[in-house]
Amino acid sequence: MEENLKQPGAVAGILRIAVFGPESTGKTTLASALANAFNTTWAPEFAREYLQKKYDDSARPCAPEDLMPIALGQITLEAKAMEGARNFVFCDTCLLQTKVYADHYFGICDASIAKAAKKHKYDLFLLTDIDVPWTPDDLRDRPQNRSGMLADFRAALEAHDKPYILVSGTPEQRLERSMEILEGLRTALGMGFTSHDFVQLHARGTSLDAVASHFSFFANGIPKTMLERPATIGDGILKFDAQGYQFYADLYDRHSVELDIAKFVPASGAASRMFKFLSEYLNDTDAENESVNAYINRKKAAELAVFLAGLEKFPFFDQVLAKLNDRHGDFGSWDRSRKIYHFVSVLLNPGELAYCDKPKGVLPFHKYRNHIATPVEEHLAEAASYAVGKNRLARLHFTVSEGHRPLFEAIVSNIKQKYEQEAGAALSIGYSQQDPATDTLGVDPGNHPFRDQKGKLVFRPGGHGALIRNLGNLDSDIVFIKNIDNVTQGHSVEIALYKKALAGLLLELRDGVFNCLELLERDSDAAVVDQIHEFICEKLQLCMPDDFDMYTTPNKIALLKKMLARPIRVCGMVKNEGEPGGGPFWVRDRKGNVSLQIVESAQVDLASPAQSSIMAGSTHFNPVDIVCSFRDRNGGKYDLENFVDHESGFIVEKNKDGKPLKAFELPGLWNGAMAKWITVFVEVPLITFNPVKTVNDLLKSAHQP
Repeated sequence: MEENLKQPGAVAGILRIAVFGPESTGKTTLASALANAFNTTWAPEFAREYLQKKYDDSARPCAPEDLMPIALGQITLEAKAMEGARNFVFCDTCLLQTKVYADHYFGICDASIAKAAKKHKYDLFLLTDIDVPWTPDDLRDRPQNRSGMLADFRAALEAHDKPYILVSGTPEQRLERSMEILEGLRTALGMGFTSHDFVQLHARGTSLDAVASHFSFFANGIPKTMLERPATIGDGILKFDAQGYQFYADLYDRHSVELDIAKFVPASGAASRMFKFLSEYLNDTDAENESVNAYINRKKAAELAVFLAGLEKFPFFDQVLAKLNDRHGDFGSWDRSRKIYHFVSVLLNPGELAYCDKPKGVLPFHKYRNHIATPVEEHLAEAASYAVGKNRLARLHFTVSEGHRPLFEAIVSNIKQKYEQEAGAALSIGYSQQDPATDTLGVDPGNHPFRDQKGKLVFRPGGHGALIRNLGNLDSDIVFIKNIDNVTQGHSVEIALYKKALAGLLLELRDGVFNCLELLERDSDAAVVDQIHEFICEKLQLCMPDDFDMYTTPNKIALLKKMLARPIRVCGMVKNEGEPGGGPFWVRDRKGNVSLQIVESAQVDLASPAQSSIMAGSTHFNPVDIVCSFRDRNGGKYDLENFVDHESGFIVEKNKDGKPLKAFELPGLWNGAMAKWITVFVEVPLITFNPVKTVNDLLKSAHQP
């Protein structure tokens, strides 16, 4: 009998799809519609015809002895459908469906059918949802507990390790979605993935086009950015006198009451790098036999020496000391090295304060007279000082990891009302996580998909460039962008002035862009074209093609519209003092177009003496002090993912389960992710840039009372 239950053989180039699910969930409708859409064959449900005839003849329901004829009949229909199939064959149910019903109705299934159901292979199961009305007929008898039945069908798929995707919606929506799924399946299999891989990719929302692009980068490398020259004062970077900054700050203040304003703060990173040298100390020293001074000398641990010299100035000092005194009654009598080792242990170790495992945003940064402030609090204070807009509302948005969000919410709940009262404004706090669809697929050294110990594909977060999607979801007229660790103590008034000045310049430029677009819509006069050409070159610092004067007027207008219809950002730049990171440059793309960009050293071919020289000649540094607008002149929003330079990402080398892994990091949020924006650089004072990259940065004057 087992031989009779053998599945019809596979046919090269034909994907076998099972439409699977509880009664009255649209399986037959979907299977026949898919067969019609793909101009192929389908195998109807044999059990329906068989049991309907039995009911008509004797009014008796299905019995255990009917299961074997049903199974054999279904196999026969599937074999017949395979004969004329093209690309796909669709099976309305399968032997696994028979097994689920047998278990449900009779509590047991014939062993040979159960064994065959496990062996039968389909390239994909489309599990039909219960979101369609239950329609009664002679054979259907379980309108109640439909969710329980769906759970049984899902459990059967998972128990037998079958690749499946749930399809929901109206019949039309199911057909459209299933067709997209199946085209994706065919593409994924053609790329060398398995059906299970495809289900994993689909569940994450991962784009197969993006995966193919990343694989190409792994194989061929990422094109290096071609630097033309550094952006400098008067050549790509604007600089105002005190009256100029005040002028634009006042302009912003006059118009802010009419605007929806938000502040966007990337804040998902953990603080492990901030305490790296302290973690190394705990791991490398023999606390029982080596003094802290001996360790410093042996490891040339200058950072640890600085940390210890300023220990009492750290905002967490009193908290850690109190813990140690409470726990150890004789702590005061310990020798210095033992005290320091236990101090660092309490600061970092799991089960203690565990600062390494927490996000920077919730750590103590600043010590005030009556309280300790975290970066979250400082950002609320800043938002209340310069990001209040229409209806006296300031919106602050943090991108956080899902597990860290409660830590942020706890801080906000304790301090939000205080800053609302001080500012006479409402603070609206929003959160989002990086979309898993932006995670990128890891590969091994041979550029094959990296798999974990269970054979699953391994993904890594795509870097902060993935947050371009989160940014684009904000519904605001203008958005301030600032990193979570770039806060200060005692300079809020000065910082607010320069943030407002950047925003005022942005508003002036945005209005100019909108006016130009309006003129181009209604007037094609050569004088108007020349006027707009001048605005683009002088005010927006955009470079036109060398042969622009040879264009016809209609072609000039088309190009001007394209150059103007883009998001705008005004970026503060500080003088370069040797900090690692990106800076402002004039960059030439592969088509020869020159534009202003923020460029990281990793994007540049530093083996080239010419490129290395340009990089070294940078006069300014990018502090991630950005004000931007991505509304068009009609009030709609630009799709920010249309303005990404997808060739400006990074390949990083990591380790997973002791094995080397390569991964693609998406173009950086303010680098390639904004490469096609209108970009204007403005010098701002160094006081506006106070990042905390290591814990010792908290000893700098900007972070001290």
